[in-house]
Amino acid sequence: MIFSTAFYAPRVKALLSWSHAQPADEPLSRALVITAVIGVGLIFDQHLEFWGQTLTNVGIWAVFVCWLRRAGSHDQLALTVCVLYATLGEIFLSLVWGLYEYRLANVPLFVPPGHALLFVLGRILAERAREWIVWFVPLAAAPFVCLFAWTKVGTLDALLFVLFLMCLLSGRASRLYAVMFVLSLAMEIYGTWLGNWTWAEEAPWLGFTTVNPPLAAGAFYCMLDMLVVATVAKVRAGARPLGLRPALRARPRLAARDWLRIRAAAVPASRN
Repeated sequence: MIFSTAFYAPRVKALLSWSHAQPADEPLSRALVITAVIGVGLIFDQHLEFWGQTLTNVGIWAVFVCWLRRAGSHDQLALTVCVLYATLGEIFLSLVWGLYEYRLANVPLFVPPGHALLFVLGRILAERAREWIVWFVPLAAAPFVCLFAWTKVGTLDALLFVLFLMCLLSGRASRLYAVMFVLSLAMEIYGTWLGNWTWAEEAPWLGFTTVNPPLAAGAFYCMLDMLVVATVAKVRAGARPLGLRPALRARPRLAARDWLRIRAAAVPASRN
C-alpha cells in the first residue's frame, strides 16, 4: 500500500509532514500573518463586489510565494505538491462532485495556496500543542458526529470522521491532524458564515446528508497531508540514485590518480 508504515518508517522523521516547510522555531508572528491574510481576505472576497476576490487572490498568493522562495528545495517541493493536489481536489469536490459551491460558482485562485498556508499555521500550532489534544479532539467530536448520524442531519460526517480517525491512528502526525481538525472547522464556520461558500444539503452520487459546514471537514486536510507526504517521499526516493551517480563515477578516477601517484613514487626506489 502507498501509505505502508514499513515503507515510510525510515522517512517519518524527515517527512513527518510537508507542513514542516518552515523551521521548528517558527515565530508566532507568522501564525498571526496567516490568520490575518485569510481572515481579511475572506471578508474582501465576500463584501467587495468587484475587486474583493482579486485582492484576496493577490494577497494570499503573495504571502505564499514569498515563503516558497525562502524555503529549502525539499520544502519548496512539498508546498508545490500541496498546491497541486489542493487545486485538483477543489476542482473535483466543488465543480465535479458538487459537494460545496463558492460564491461565484468557481474555484477562487486564493483557495489552493490558502490550503498550504493553513497547514503551515497548523504546523506552528501543533508544535506548541500538548499530547492530550490527540485524544481530546476525537472524543469531543464523537458525540456530535453520532448525533448527526442518528438524526440523519449529517450522515457525511460519519464517513469523514472515520477517515479522520484513520489518519490519527497512522501515528505519522497525530498532533497536526488533531489541530487541523479544529482549524479547518473554525475556517469552515467562518467562511460559510460570511457566505464565501456553501455546502450542499445532500452529497451528490452518495446520498449522504451534510450540515453547513460538516463537523469533520478536517478529514479532507488530513488526507491532503498524507498524499503530499507520500508523493514527496516517492519523488525523493526516485531522485536519490540519480544524485549518487556523479559521486560513483568520480571514485574510480580518484582511485586511479592515487594509484599512479603511489606507483610513480615507488619506481625510483626500486631502481636504487
